[in-house]
Amino acid sequence: MKIHLIGIGGIGVSALAQYYLSKGHQVSGSDLVASEITDFLKQKGIKIIIGNYGKNIEKDFDLVVHSPAVKASNPEFKKAKQLKIKTQSYPEALGDLTKEYYTIAVAGAHGKSTTTAMIGLVLTAAGLDPTVIVGTKVKEFGNSNFREGKSKLLVIEACEYDSSFLYYSPKIAVITNVDKEHLDYFKTFANVIKAFKNFILKLPKDGLLVFNADDSNIPVIENPVFKSAGYSLTSKDAPKIKKILKVPGKHNVSNALAVLEVARFLIVPESISFKAISEFNGTWRRFEIKQGSANEKKITVISDYGHHPNEIMATLTAAREKYKKTHSTSSGRAIWCVFQPHQHQRTHYLFNDFVKTFRSVPIDKIIITDIYDVAGRETKSKSGGVSSKKLVKEINKESVIYVPLDKTEEFIKENIKAGDVLIIMGAGDIYKLADNF
Repeated sequence: MKIHLIGIGGIGVSALAQYYLSKGHQVSGSDLVASEITDFLKQKGIKIIIGNYGKNIEKDFDLVVHSPAVKASNPEFKKAKQLKIKTQSYPEALGDLTKEYYTIAVAGAHGKSTTTAMIGLVLTAAGLDPTVIVGTKVKEFGNSNFREGKSKLLVIEACEYDSSFLYYSPKIAVITNVDKEHLDYFKTFANVIKAFKNFILKLPKDGLLVFNADDSNIPVIENPVFKSAGYSLTSKDAPKIKKILKVPGKHNVSNALAVLEVARFLIVPESISFKAISEFNGTWRRFEIKQGSANEKKITVISDYGHHPNEIMATLTAAREKYKKTHSTSSGRAIWCVFQPHQHQRTHYLFNDFVKTFRSVPIDKIIITDIYDVAGRETKSKSGGVSSKKLVKEINKESVIYVPLDKTEEFIKENIKAGDVLIIMGAGDIYKLADNF
């Protein structure tokens, strides 16, 4: 088949492109800008086109898959429709795959990528040879967001945005947590909970729900036909997991507990599960630790994808636990955080939560830079005129300041001290700043 993907640089679409390539299909794709991901795909043999043009769509294409962010006005989408080529959104296309495999779908507002990656690694260590589609790059998968497996096991990250996960047909569903997220789409938290309930109800009679019993927001299903396994930080496994886990924070202990329940259901020996969990080194932009420098001053740089208030609190709390010293002594180390808010609408809907979080996080210096616009998903007229400057003003804390993005690097290099920890945080392009250190 000849398959073309619009928005191929997206973290989900790019993984699907690699899946098609692994099956011997002729794959091409387009995106508005070049990126690490499009460069990686090009190296793997996928034809990459920068820019969306109708001429990119050829008459003999068998399938055109598009990112959920692609609108009906997109010239490639329009051309595909005109030529009567089969078109599917990414969730629709992935949904078809989930019907062909024994699918494990990992959902939740936070922790999906880490949990999906860990499940993939445990099942790989157990010789079960899964195919894995995950929303981040994993070193053990060749620094890719895709792993080709030969078995009928498929592990996927199942995002709730746009109710995408309702297209999937899992045999095992994992829910790490439910939170006030993607309110630009859901509008109310009640709608978020309803979507997760509908996702759970997709489980078959021989299915399994693995859920975080510490999260009261996860909807309860009365008299379910499937099995369920709740996990909790109060379980006997939690202390052992905390002791062996390389990635910090209670939230990651919780994620690993979910992995353990999945492994047990699939009869993976405990010794293999714990060993694989202990060897997990984390993933791209999830508390990714690097050694860096600022004007020849050696510092620790951490790149993190966190963009929701609860993610920020969990990550920065974990950072404080890991790096306990402050500048109370001349030889101590301070923790800096540069945060790039993601989407005007998210910042608007969660404004008070962001204020509460940044007033209370145990970090020495916080820089909030300009809000990142997401192509195809922003409606600024519905964002209440929110800005990073307004957010910092409302936080009203001496350690929290606004610095324009183009001035941030210079400000840090002039003011950070040798030995300090610099956390670069956000789901936009702020990760590029980490490379400059």
